[in-house]
Amino acid sequence: MAVDYTVIVVYLAGMLAMGWWGMRRAKSKSDFLVAGRRLGPTMYSGTMAAIVLGGASTIGGVGLGYQYGLSGAWMVFTIGLGLLALSLFFSARIARLKVYTVSEMLDLRYGGRAGVISGLVMWAYTLMLAVTSTIAYATIFDVLFDMNRTVAIILGGSIVVAYSTLGGMWSITLTDMVQFVVKTIGVLLLLLPIAVVKAGGFSEMKAQLPTEYFDPLGIGGETIFTYVLIYTFGMLIGQDIWQRVFTAGSDRTAKWGGTVAGTYCLVYALAGAVIGTAAKVLYPKLASPDDAFATIVKDELPVGVRGLVLAAALAAVMSTSSGALIACATVANNDIWSRLRGAVRPGGDGGEEHDEVKGNRIFILVMGIAVICTAIALNNVVEALTVAYNLLVGGLLVPILGGLLWKRGTAQGALAAVAVGGLAVVGLMATYGILANEPIYYGLLASLAVYVIVSLATPATDAAVLAAWRERLAGRGSEPAAEPKEESVTR
Repeated sequence: MAVDYTVIVVYLAGMLAMGWWGMRRAKSKSDFLVAGRRLGPTMYSGTMAAIVLGGASTIGGVGLGYQYGLSGAWMVFTIGLGLLALSLFFSARIARLKVYTVSEMLDLRYGGRAGVISGLVMWAYTLMLAVTSTIAYATIFDVLFDMNRTVAIILGGSIVVAYSTLGGMWSITLTDMVQFVVKTIGVLLLLLPIAVVKAGGFSEMKAQLPTEYFDPLGIGGETIFTYVLIYTFGMLIGQDIWQRVFTAGSDRTAKWGGTVAGTYCLVYALAGAVIGTAAKVLYPKLASPDDAFATIVKDELPVGVRGLVLAAALAAVMSTSSGALIACATVANNDIWSRLRGAVRPGGDGGEEHDEVKGNRIFILVMGIAVICTAIALNNVVEALTVAYNLLVGGLLVPILGGLLWKRGTAQGALAAVAVGGLAVVGLMATYGILANEPIYYGLLASLAVYVIVSLATPATDAAVLAAWRERLAGRGSEPAAEPKEESVTR
């Protein structure tokens, strides 16, 4: 295992080095939070794929393949579909808004009255997303070093917090590109063919397993529908995803770079399901489906290759963790703290220039510590992730898509939809159970009904607000701050 350990240590050291290098580029708020809004197609595609394909998509995707066969690809597949829909239909308009958070978009659209409540919902979502990614370090480091769970979470989480705090989105972008390459090599080019060969090829897999393992709908129609509601729609509105859209250097990059990333997700989904199916042939009696990834890596891969594939799993977790962390800190600072500070101290900071990079850096550090502590206290990753996505989709999907697609939607309708949808989801999870399908079904319907009824019952949004909104959507409105224009980063 010495060679495998060396590969992992070099990889982790490289992540910290990228963070230090990124710190030198983060000179402004735009640099720190959205990489200067100047990523080219190559970096944009790689980092977008990295952020959406985390530990749940890698370890969890293989586990679903182990449990259900090829239809286990549906969870990650719906993530890819959501990214494709976002990229093809919404990303260009989102990028032209030149904002930093989803709540800022809602303020622009509805006239400045939806930000704090929507910010609280988005903050809860991004916090739980970061926590679930951080918990996954325990599984990986246990395989690598037989490490105590708490120590593993602190070690993995501290590395992500360190490079994210140093360089913000620049550091995260650079590390995500490395992580994208490592995942591609480790999972698609190495683990996938090795797993299939070790299982005897597809003909042997079909001979050894029940036919439902090769039924594309074997996981169940209701489960697939729920995945679409949670993950496909979740991709359309999550702060962690939108913040990557804001990094695009052009409309074309946002649209077609995201399309490439979404297509990559579809391939990754099928690969994970095939690896899990192969693991079922090799190890039919595993205690948990989620053990399939670690087991096949430990037992079937040669030295060196094993270290690279485990680095790929670590890369998957780190990319999602870092993206969720900076999103959580951005929302906490820009949508919650800044508004509260403005309400308490309307005169500002006494004429002193506020160091926004330093302020955002502090928020990443504080949120990172909170994420690590929460991850140590929680155990059930699936439940935590379900709570996060239920809150996000149930509370924010309707007012966000409504604002983009329906000009009659009003601020009162948006606020009512956020409150009713969010409370309905929480109440229904308490009634039906966290993992039940009913909370997201009924929560979304309640949010939609309230949004339409209240919007129609209240005065239409002021014409001046809508005119300013249309100008921003067209890319002609004023930006939040005057940032120097630089060439797109394409490499």
